[in-house]
Amino acid sequence: MSGYGINISPVIKNYALSFYSFDLLIPHCLAPWQSVSVWGGGGRVEMTVSKFMAIQQALQPDWFQSLSDGEASCEEAISIKRARKSVDRTLLFLDSCLRLQEESEVLQKSSIIGVIEGGDVMEERLRSARETAKRPVSGFLLDGFQGNPTTLETRLQLLSLVTAELPEDKPRLICGVSRPDEVLECIERGVDLFESFFPYLVTERGCALTFNFDYQPNPEETLLQQNGIQEEIKYEDQIKKIKTTGCNQKMTSFEINLKEKKYREDFSPLVKECSCYCCKNHTRAYIHHLLVTNELLAGVLLMIHNFEHYFGFFHSIREALKSDTLAQLKELIRRQASGELGNTNLTLH
Repeated sequence: MSGYGINISPVIKNYALSFYSFDLLIPHCLAPWQSVSVWGGGGRVEMTVSKFMAIQQALQPDWFQSLSDGEASCEEAISIKRARKSVDRTLLFLDSCLRLQEESEVLQKSSIIGVIEGGDVMEERLRSARETAKRPVSGFLLDGFQGNPTTLETRLQLLSLVTAELPEDKPRLICGVSRPDEVLECIERGVDLFESFFPYLVTERGCALTFNFDYQPNPEETLLQQNGIQEEIKYEDQIKKIKTTGCNQKMTSFEINLKEKKYREDFSPLVKECSCYCCKNHTRAYIHHLLVTNELLAGVLLMIHNFEHYFGFFHSIREALKSDTLAQLKELIRRQASGELGNTNLTLH
């Protein structure tokens, strides 16, 4: 049930709120036609369309995704029968949500986002995309593209086929994908909006984002001169080795682990010239101290930096799209993802 664009107070204006956490494993259960299961601290809650729409009427969001059957994802192998049921139920929920929205006075200005399901079954994914596009939705949510066991290459091929079936004048949001290299791959395949849970996962493992997204050539100080180049790795071979990561993914090459002893006497900021509060006022050594002593402030400071850095990456993406230089940015990110370039002493220009 992720993707609610809730606008009920100035504090959370223009933010999307999600009721699904990608760092938790959600149990599977039987899927009745009339409802979906929502899991919380009290266990399983049965969510029907009527309950779901009653929540929307109370919140009066700018936009919200339709209720959907999201258990059939690329995260695990599923049968064609289960994928077909996922698509059928999601379309049934969408039609019911559209009908109840039309009957509601307070939801007339709210927009509904249709959900594309079908797991890793190509025929069902395409059917879901085509049928959802026939409905009067304001955009599309591409669900279930995260997790094992399919390779990144397989997911991207499936994603290309799905987006080709969707109208270009409506936004496409994807769930479960937020690694920098995967984000750029999805953008090339027509995805417009992403979740930002990646900085949270990085923070949870005591790490700081330090990858470089300054793709503009600098004759005096370039990333290649600063970190050196390891032997060339062909991109096609690297893609085949990358497996989709689950919720509790391991440390990536886009971050540094500040729990390591080598940062005990490192008095430099997390990233040189970063404008966030953490980098302006604290050092790697201080964050290391907070982490090893289990101070709550460690997570607060890391979260401030990681979100600032991640949003800076998206600013760089928008600039690259404007100047038609996305290929240069993608190559820089690709080199760091493959480990060709280090990223522990980066300067933002």
